[in-house]
This record gives sequence, structure tokens and C-alpha cells, in this order.
Amino acid sequence: MDQAVYLLGMTMRTAARGWFGLTAVVVLAGLVTQVVVTSQLTEGHFTTVAGRVANVFSFFTIQSNIIVMVTCALLALAPDRQSTALRVFRLAGLLGIAVTGVVFHTVLSGLHELHGGAAVADFLLHTLSPLLTITGWLVFGPRGGIDYQVIGLAALFPILWLVFTLVRGPFVDFYPYPFVDVRQLGYVVVIFNCVIVAALFLVLALGARALDRTLVRRTAPA
Repeated sequence: MDQAVYLLGMTMRTAARGWFGLTAVVVLAGLVTQVVVTSQLTEGHFTTVAGRVANVFSFFTIQSNIIVMVTCALLALAPDRQSTALRVFRLAGLLGIAVTGVVFHTVLSGLHELHGGAAVADFLLHTLSPLLTITGWLVFGPRGGIDYQVIGLAALFPILWLVFTLVRGPFVDFYPYPFVDVRQLGYVVVIFNCVIVAALFLVLALGARALDRTLVRRTAPA
């Protein structure tokens, strides 16, 4: 019995490393494709290649995917990592990419018709990355790392992004998403939209904590 449990554990560990590695590679491919496509544009709000490429990294989607890529790469090397920093960024990436998937497919997906590399990057970063990340967390964890301190620290990510976006917007005359475009909506509506996104993030965080605790109890040895 002990040998069987050991072999099962090693099999799950190998599968986890493969899944996390695959997720990191998919995100990296999406990011590289997006940067290449953006650098080749000949029109848009930003007139220089450097300006267009730098602006890519102002999007919540891109920042969430970067966090996912880094944390998954670390977990692929050592699936049992349990440092506080990793737990915070793992949760921030998980929730950030979940919000990305939900908001994109319910609000943003029909705004632009994409082709070629742009469509590939769009699929990898908005659809495949969320699916791989959420599935990987549900199946492989790591488990037992979500507490209120971790939730509070992870919540700094969307808060800081919103502050950065609203402060940067007037200087560059650009807002990455329609629901935070102060020029079109005004500050009252934008702040309301930000509260909605923050509430979604918090609900997902509390749901992730409750589900994590349930999964810990189910997988704990008798």
C-alpha cells in the first residue's frame, strides 16, 4: 500500500510539473506573439514601435499572464513550493487570469475582429491561459496556501493596476479598456466599474479559499 501511494504521489508530481510547464510555455508564446504583432502595426494611438510595445504591458491581461507564467515556471521546477511570496503571486495570477477570462468573454470579446497572429495571441492569452491556469490549480494546487493575509496581499495587484491606469491615462491620453476610459464615461462611472471588478476579485478570492480548504480536507490522509 505504501509503495502504491508513493508511486501515485510521484505520478501526480510529474503530471503537475508537466502541466505547470505547459501553462508557462503557452503564456510565453502568447506574450511573444502579441509583442511581435504590436511591433508590426503601422497605425494606432502610439506612433513609435517602442511606445506600442511598452503599452502592451499596461494591460491587466498581460500583467496577469506574466504573473501566471512566472509562478507556473517556478512550480514546474518545484511543485511543492510554499513560500509566502509564491502563494501571494500564485493567487494574484489565478484570480487575475480568472477575471481576465470572465470580463473578456462577457464584455470585450466582440469589440474587435482579429486575424492572423493577433487572433492567435488573443486565444492564447484570453482563453487557453485561463483554462490551463484554473484547471491546473483545481487539479494540482498547491493546496492549503490561501488565508486572509494572502488574499489581502494578492488584492494589491488589481488595486495598484487600477491606480496606475487612472493616473497614467490623462498623461498619455489612453486607457486600455473601455470600462476604465474616463474620457468616455467620466470618473463616477469608471469608479463604479472599478468597484464591480474589485468585488468580482474579492468574491473569487473567497471562493478560492473555501474551495481550497474543501480540497485540503478531501485529500488529507485519514
